[in-house]
Amino acid sequence: MPEFMGVEQRRILHALDIDVWLPRDIAADAATGVDGSEESLAADMDWSALESAVSACTQCSLHQTRKQTVFGGGDPAAQWMIIGEAPGADEDRQGQPFVGKAGQMLNEMLRALGLDRERVFIANILKCRPPNNRDPQVDEVASCMDFLRCQVALVKPQLIVAAGRIAAQHLLNEDKPVGQLRGRVHSFAGPEQSTPVIVTYHPACLLRSPGQKRKAWEDLCLARSVCEASGT
Repeated sequence: MPEFMGVEQRRILHALDIDVWLPRDIAADAATGVDGSEESLAADMDWSALESAVSACTQCSLHQTRKQTVFGGGDPAAQWMIIGEAPGADEDRQGQPFVGKAGQMLNEMLRALGLDRERVFIANILKCRPPNNRDPQVDEVASCMDFLRCQVALVKPQLIVAAGRIAAQHLLNEDKPVGQLRGRVHSFAGPEQSTPVIVTYHPACLLRSPGQKRKAWEDLCLARSVCEASGT
C-alpha cells in the first residue's frame, strides 16, 4: 500500500470491494481507524471520493506505467454517457478522456446531433492506459469495472453509447464484434437501474475506416430516438 494512502482512501476502496494489502505493523490500525474507533465503510460514494479512489488505485499493473489516471469528464448529470475502451497516449498525458484526433472525431459526432461535449459524460472501461494501446486484460477490466459502475450510478444517464468493441463487449458481457451488436437497443444492468445501451464504432476506428461513418451516424440517430422515446 502506498505510504500516502490513509484511512479515508482505504475506506473508499473497501466500499468498492477492492482488497488493499496492508503491512502487518499497520493492519490493526487500519481495522479500527486512526482514532482507535471501529472504522465504518462509506455507505455512498460521491464524485470527490470516487475520483480519489481512482487516482490512488494500484489494483493492477497498469499503475506502474501510467502517467496519471483518466477519471472521465463532462456533465455529472448528463442524459448521455459515452463509454470507450481505455486512455491512449494523449489521454494519459492530459488526464482527460477522448482527446487528440479521436476526441476531435467524437466532438464532431456529438455536434452533428446538436450536443456539446460538455453536455455528456465521457469515461472509459479502464482508467489507466495499457502499454502501447494494447487491448485491456481480464484482470485490468475487473479492477476498473466497479469504478465505472459507480460513475453510471452517479450520473444516472438516460442512455449509454458504447464506443468500440472492447467497451461494448465488457458492458454487455458479449463476445460479438461491433457489427453484430450495433443497430439495436441493449441494456446495462447498474446497481440501481438498467440503462439502454447503443453500440457504435470507436472514433479511432472511424479515422482508420471512414467508410463506417454512415453506420456510426445511424447508431447515433438510433440513440437519439431512444432518448426521445423516453421523453428526454
